[in-house]
Amino acid sequence: MENKELKRPSFEATIDRKIKRRTFISFASFFALSGLGLGAWKWLYNSPEEISGITAGAHKPLRDALNTSEQVFKQVYSNTHLVKTYPKSMAATNVRVNGDIGLTDETFRVQDWQLEVEKEAGKLLTIGMEQLKKLPKTEIIYSFKCIEGWDQIQHWGGLRFSDFIQHFNLESQSKKAYVGMQTPDEQYYVGIDRESTLHPQTILAYEMNGYPIPVENGAPLRLIIPVKYGVKNLKRIGKITFSDTRPRDFWAEQGYDYYSGL
Repeated sequence: MENKELKRPSFEATIDRKIKRRTFISFASFFALSGLGLGAWKWLYNSPEEISGITAGAHKPLRDALNTSEQVFKQVYSNTHLVKTYPKSMAATNVRVNGDIGLTDETFRVQDWQLEVEKEAGKLLTIGMEQLKKLPKTEIIYSFKCIEGWDQIQHWGGLRFSDFIQHFNLESQSKKAYVGMQTPDEQYYVGIDRESTLHPQTILAYEMNGYPIPVENGAPLRLIIPVKYGVKNLKRIGKITFSDTRPRDFWAEQGYDYYSGL
């Protein structure tokens, strides 16, 4: 009579078969997903580029995805959502400098600076620093985030953009969909949705760590907009405009996201 126990597979053999089967499935899944990923990358790489305009430099499917993401962000955006703030003791003493586009004009003098605001077509409002400093001052210590992946807790002081709008009677202009800002030499410029500019933590900053902003950090006046990545935090503001169409944006013209929200 045959010994039935001899026909039963050993426990070790059963485990070995299971391991081999799972290993095969894992490798097959890996290669299948890698193939799909490579195919998707080739499809995107070979897709046509967007038509150059306010945005440029990106493949059309990617730009379509970024624009769709912008609309989603706008639907859930709320000015009641505030970014986390920190005590002054946590603010960096050596504030990181990243980029000098718009700051290289050697003829620029801080004491001669004036801010231009386009109220209507052809009509400019000129504002000096002393006028801005008469408005209520606010401070914010928050984590400044760069699109390159780094962040740093920084301390800024100035006036709320919403207070700026009210004080200089710009309410009608601020109802437009976008705000544009540029440096005095027009080399760097950003376009921002109105909701983000009117966020209660968005300020026109003239102080850093309690002192006037250094030239390399955007003196005499720069934008601090905590709900956006650093690329939107324009240094050395020279002119502000309002429009219902998207203004030019330096990095969006290089293929980056126009909205750049956090």
